[in-house]
Amino acid sequence: MTWTIAPEPFDSPVAAALWRAYYTEVSDRWYLLHEGRRTDPDELEREVAAVSGAELVPPTGQLLVARYEGEPAGSAGVRLLDATTGELTRVFLHEGVRGRGGASLLVAAAEDAARDLGARYLVLDTRSDLVEARALYARLGYTETEPHNDGQYAEHWFRKDLADTRSPAGLN
Repeated sequence: MTWTIAPEPFDSPVAAALWRAYYTEVSDRWYLLHEGRRTDPDELEREVAAVSGAELVPPTGQLLVARYEGEPAGSAGVRLLDATTGELTRVFLHEGVRGRGGASLLVAAAEDAARDLGARYLVLDTRSDLVEARALYARLGYTETEPHNDGQYAEHWFRKDLADTRSPAGLN
């Protein structure tokens, strides 16, 4: 198997590099679509620093890192919103490893992590321009729902009951 997925401290160099890559991609995509430009470097630095991921630590959260052939390739985070509801966040794979099955494995591992934290449901939000993400979540059994937050960039909200399945042993 070429994929491994394991917990990672939110403040590790690997996690920081993946967060920067994730934020750069989604921010650039938004700005290119809406303003015809890439993210201002100063804004990027402010936002990366402001949203550290400190909430992605046990006992109420977890950050996972996916590695492809041993190299950091992506991440996903979960955090509890309440005793039974977790939020899926920071789902990201480097472009060069997309289409190799890692996204489904990463989300399944995040679902398992959420269950381990006590969540019975997972929710998430995403944007209209992230069509690949919306297709992935629908394919993995997430149902589009009413808004559960008022995030500035949230345009689509999804929910999944975690009682249905658990990923095969050994993936995370």
